[in-house]
Amino acid sequence: MELTQFVIPAFVALEILIILALYRFILRDWIIQKWEAKMDEEGWLVIRLEPVIDEIEDRMHEKLQAFQDSFFGSVGKMTASAKNLDPMNKIRKAAKDNDWTSLMVEYAANKAGLGGVLGHINPQTAQKEPQTKPSGSLIKGIKGLK
Repeated sequence: MELTQFVIPAFVALEILIILALYRFILRDWIIQKWEAKMDEEGWLVIRLEPVIDEIEDRMHEKLQAFQDSFFGSVGKMTASAKNLDPMNKIRKAAKDNDWTSLMVEYAANKAGLGGVLGHINPQTAQKEPQTKPSGSLIKGIKGLK
């Protein structure tokens, strides 16, 4: 066996031990001192992260504005729909137009709890059922009897 087979691995192991000892006893303390000094500085992290903070703020502002626009738009639509669902609207309109028959019908429907149902039925927009005429007799003849 040659001497190099033992010397080179021993030399590499010694180098690794020296590097670990330097890190453990010297470099680690020096790194800790540097980071503690940076932490004592006022606002160093904010200065480093300012571009990221600005980007997040811009994105959140855009998203919040889009949400606000859609929310208030939908609230406006819901309010208009809710006004149309008020069963008293038709009574008020009938009273204003002096249409006493409609007023009585609407009042009776509201008292019976049908005001919401009648509010959705509109004779102008109601779907008409198609009328079918039966062709010929509905009863077919029995085979052999005529």
